[in-house]
Amino acid sequence: MKPAALLMALAFGLNAQTQVENAKLEIREFAGSLPSQLAQFGTGPFWAAWSEPIIAGRHGDMCWSNGNQNDHSTVAPVRLEGQVAVLVMVRVENAQVEKLQLASPDCRFDGGGVPFYWLNAVPADESVRWLKTQVTGRHPDTAILGIGLHAGPASERALDELMESAQPERVREKAALWLGNSRGAHGVEVLKRVLTSDPSEKVREQVVFALAQSTDPGGMAAVIEAAKNDKDARIRSRALFWLASKAQAQAQEVITNAVQNDPERQVKIQAVFALKQLPDNQGVPLLINVAKTHTDPEVRKKAMFWLGQSQDPRALDYFTQVLKSR
Repeated sequence: MKPAALLMALAFGLNAQTQVENAKLEIREFAGSLPSQLAQFGTGPFWAAWSEPIIAGRHGDMCWSNGNQNDHSTVAPVRLEGQVAVLVMVRVENAQVEKLQLASPDCRFDGGGVPFYWLNAVPADESVRWLKTQVTGRHPDTAILGIGLHAGPASERALDELMESAQPERVREKAALWLGNSRGAHGVEVLKRVLTSDPSEKVREQVVFALAQSTDPGGMAAVIEAAKNDKDARIRSRALFWLASKAQAQAQEVITNAVQNDPERQVKIQAVFALKQLPDNQGVPLLINVAKTHTDPEVRKKAMFWLGQSQDPRALDYFTQVLKSR
């Protein structure tokens, strides 16, 4: 291992896999604040990086070139028990954050010959605080992703604040995703409030998706409630879609009830599609029943269409019966 790479591995204190090459490496102890410390390094160009504990259960690495997931390194080991840390990496040029990148400690880095400052012991709340200032900068999506990946209460508080109605619509959408898939019961409670109060239909649609991604049982319960009772027909439709994709035990009952009883035709049509989405063609008998008995001809037509797409033998038998009866 090259000297710079060895120093970086020791600085990370995680494993000897971490390497940085072709860089003028300096290791600094964190003091003060991240803005003041980054300012001490001059106007750039330079890289600065630090490590924070990552939320539990994150498998796979983030060894991407310049944040491009299509340009992926295969040198990182597979951590069977999940990642233990996330690296925040910043490139500064002309005193501005020119690049913001997240990575795994196992990645291999080429510093491009510019100074590379490693900051030891950056507190998690300071890291989250700095990332939150970048949400209004050039890399908002990466900043929100970074906040979402940080373990601890500071991240949770920041995500809550990013869901406030004064935040830009896209910020709320991205924050909703991380509240759903990484913040358990707390995230579910926040998202349930947002679902009834946010003025943006796009944000509320993302909230339904985020609730469906939650590992907390309350997430899917909230999706079911939205499918049944949300005042917005589009939200009811999206809830039906995600309900079908998750194949909960209650899915068939809720979706079938929407086909029959929702006051909006478009929601009924979406519910027919949701029946088609049930795994293992579970929805085929229900679609046949809709095609036979529903009072709305447009709904029956959609049921026939999705039966044709299923290529299920039961659907083919039904079509044969229909043709023989004519």
